[in-house]
Amino acid sequence: MAAAVFLVQRALLLDDFDARVMDAAEHGLAGASLRPHDDRDLTFLDGNGHPDGLLAARLDARGTLTAAAVTGTDTGPRSLTDGQRAALHGIAPDGTPHTRTVPGLGTYRVAGLDASGVRVLTGLPMDDVQDMIGWFALAEAALGAVGPAVGGCACAVVLRRQLRPLGRVAATAAEAARAPLGRDDRPAGLPRVPEGDTGPGSEAGQVDTELNRLIDHAESAHSSGGRDEERERRGEERMRRFLADAGHELRTPLAAIAGYAELMNRGTAAIDPVLAWSRVSAESARMTSLVEDLLLLARLDGSRPPGSAEVDLVALVAEAVWEARAADRDRTWRLVLPADALDASVLVTGDEAGLGKAVANLLANARVHTPPGTTVVAEVETTAERHVIRVRDDGPGIPPHLLATVFDRFTRADASRSRSGPGAGGSGLGLTVVEAIATAHGGRARVSSVPGHTEFTLELPPGAGPLTERQAWGLSEQR
Repeated sequence: MAAAVFLVQRALLLDDFDARVMDAAEHGLAGASLRPHDDRDLTFLDGNGHPDGLLAARLDARGTLTAAAVTGTDTGPRSLTDGQRAALHGIAPDGTPHTRTVPGLGTYRVAGLDASGVRVLTGLPMDDVQDMIGWFALAEAALGAVGPAVGGCACAVVLRRQLRPLGRVAATAAEAARAPLGRDDRPAGLPRVPEGDTGPGSEAGQVDTELNRLIDHAESAHSSGGRDEERERRGEERMRRFLADAGHELRTPLAAIAGYAELMNRGTAAIDPVLAWSRVSAESARMTSLVEDLLLLARLDGSRPPGSAEVDLVALVAEAVWEARAADRDRTWRLVLPADALDASVLVTGDEAGLGKAVANLLANARVHTPPGTTVVAEVETTAERHVIRVRDDGPGIPPHLLATVFDRFTRADASRSRSGPGAGGSGLGLTVVEAIATAHGGRARVSSVPGHTEFTLELPPGAGPLTERQAWGLSEQR
């Protein structure tokens, strides 16, 4: 903006100065026209009313200077030397302004005019204009340096102020992960986020609330009796791992946001503020998705029953496959339905949004963990005893050591916890959500995998009810 303003100001100053030069040239031409046959006459420079430093010259028919003089402050016009005349050589009397440096006089803006054989060159000194342009350049450079620096510092201060509650969340999660969970420890040993930071009014408040709820569930699970020592030890290890992973997953986007805030605090030369804001938004969205998954698992762990509406599995799976195909063109997406899908009902009783999320998670899992060119098939199968949704692919398969824990929380194919960038995997909660939703609906989720064939099965108890005309029309459109 500073550069653009400077260029506009410079152009306006030069345009105004060129207009003054042309006015002087027209006055000189009018004075010279009084003696058109004497191409050495410069008497129009005599008298008052001329600006100081006005330069005037006469040209002959071949464009050669025949006379040239410059006005003074307290003296009359004085003729130019040969060296000074040489600086005006080559200027045509066509009304185009030219900038020339005249020895001993400085920089001039010179223009020439021709009327009925009378040719005149007129110029004005540019010292004042150049000084003003220099001051403008200095002022705009200072504004261009100070303005973004002040804006970056203000953005960094605001970001750091807004991130303080999230910093306390990360500290609480880290402290909870380090807290001892021995047999004799009481539930009051785990820390909590202060109540003042919790609340549904902001994303930070929602994260605080869900972390406290997560710690409550951890303590409740830890304090439940009736387990032998080995089972209790394994439960403690899983709880530690869960708290550590949850704390890490909450700290990872927070660390990225804090890092970009620190870069902006150091000055705009370190990073583009637009890029920093976009990365802050992306990490906030990632943290929101994690919190939503944790909230869903907390609700399902709390034995909250799902919805009791009738859900058509055929329409639900067909819509999920259509959305997956629209979002990813690198893989082949196929839908296999029962032969009588349009004539017979394939209904279950439950929560349509939850079942849709389960199917979407299975398709997303296939998309993330298979290479481009993989064929992914979603199939709906129905019998009198159960309804089954199968999602299979011909990708590389799941490592054998992960099959037993693939539905556990924070289970990921890569051993590293550090994931960033657009191609990074998820937080390891997608399949956990699938199993939790299936269990809440009275069903179960299973997996089998060998290289070249991986299949996830979602089994649900059947429901009753006819397929409505609207559902049949929508299904035929999706097919």
